[in-house]
Amino acid sequence: MVGYNAITIKLMPESPSSNLTKLKEEAKKAIEKVGGVFNSSKEEPIAFGLVSLVIRIGLKEDQSADALEEELSKLENVKSVEIVDVRRAIG
Repeated sequence: MVGYNAITIKLMPESPSSNLTKLKEEAKKAIEKVGGVFNSSKEEPIAFGLVSLVIRIGLKEDQSADALEEELSKLENVKSVEIVDVRRAIG
């Protein structure tokens, strides 16, 4: 039986004018493409008007978080992708 990991990812847009709503929708598609499950997202102010998108997802333990990170980094207007937390989901 394969368990799940709860993963938190921070997407940093290229500029303060990036459309975070559009970025969130594109991220959902990329997450589903690698077999992940989108759970939630929130916007986190950084500095000088720049806001990051923090996304929580579920991913089977036997799937690669690196593949997920790679897919997200291909999105338009994404400057960086950082996996900030990985926890084993129980239940």
